[in-house]
Amino acid sequence: MDAVVTAALPVFALILTGWLAARLGVLGAAATDALNRYVVYLSLPALLFRAMANADTGQVPWGFVASFAGGIAITFAAACLHPGRRRQGLTDLAIEGLAASYTNAGYMGIPLCLALLGPASLAPAVITTLLTACGLFGVAIALIEFDQHRGRHVGITLAKVMRALARNPLLIAPLLGLACAGSGVSLPVGLDRYVELLGASASPCALVTIGLFLAQARPGGHNAAVARLVAGKLLLQPAATALFAFVIFPQPALWAWCAVLMAALPIGTGPFMLAQMYGRDARAASRAILVSTLLSVVTVSLLVAWISTRELS
Repeated sequence: MDAVVTAALPVFALILTGWLAARLGVLGAAATDALNRYVVYLSLPALLFRAMANADTGQVPWGFVASFAGGIAITFAAACLHPGRRRQGLTDLAIEGLAASYTNAGYMGIPLCLALLGPASLAPAVITTLLTACGLFGVAIALIEFDQHRGRHVGITLAKVMRALARNPLLIAPLLGLACAGSGVSLPVGLDRYVELLGASASPCALVTIGLFLAQARPGGHNAAVARLVAGKLLLQPAATALFAFVIFPQPALWAWCAVLMAALPIGTGPFMLAQMYGRDARAASRAILVSTLLSVVTVSLLVAWISTRELS
């Protein structure tokens, strides 16, 4: 119970703060967009850069990568292979698969892991963020572009996907951090302190942004579709990830529990943004984000309480 109060409660309290700020008119839609841009383009990249610059990549258990990626793959496939799939095109299936497996890693997962598992969990949390925001997002974009331009050469589609990823600061920043770590170059003390301060603002700003988004989420979407997305995200993905992390690819306990915790988080805003970008109906994704976040207050809190009783060494 102590872990729930000290780790999970502050995270959900910050989300509630953002929701109340929007509902009370303290912060409006313009503030939501501005704060989201601040997190995506400044504070979260700074946090990812510094984490990877100080990471020891030789200590990464690759079973962790396979476990988290495996959980994503199973959940994505299950969402795409539901009985009503024949009535949907590849674009809609890709967005639905993304919504079922797109964990809120960067905004919610990193602060929660740090609060529960300590600084040692930052490296695995960053890796899950990369796998989600870059790997999974890139696959979804590739499928949609293939569906939208079936007559084009596959090279054109791949080039467009690569350009989209190359402009993603959440990919560029950790890669630059890895380059610094690999080259042995250290930032000057003043510059490193600047990056540290900028990155420290990522967690509270990101959590408040989630609350702002939820307060402005549009209701809608078929109940069955929303339930399918929420069940895939909160139940299937963490269960599949746990199977991989503890049975198929045994790894250090801290890494395994970090993989499960990150997989158990609610749906992030990526699917909603992608649906809007391609002119698809985003109401189901928006509602699924809201419902999964509300339900995660219970599911994630229970998982946090369970993890706190485990041996993590």
